[in-house]
Amino acid sequence: MENKNDKKVSKAAALHYDMEDGGAPKIVASGSGETADKIIETAKKNNVPVLKDDALAQVLTKLTIGDEIPSELYNVVAEIFLFIFSMDKDYGEKYEKK
Repeated sequence: MENKNDKKVSKAAALHYDMEDGGAPKIVASGSGETADKIIETAKKNNVPVLKDDALAQVLTKLTIGDEIPSELYNVVAEIFLFIFSMDKDYGEKYEKK
């Protein structure tokens, strides 16, 4: 029998980065449990890439919606965005046309 206290609560955060703005990526959604599940479900329905990284989600969910990510996370988040941009040809083509 599974103890409810042993069950890991899911956490999720969504980031937005505006290349033209020049600022750091911002938290646009964040939550745990059912809220995290809804964030992931909404991302998948809208073909937004989802990365499972429990440690990063733990840190990002401590921030407030609208906050820029702290400078300590720039490298890891930059690597994630580079990977996503390289995989998302539609995004790359849209950005190049601007």
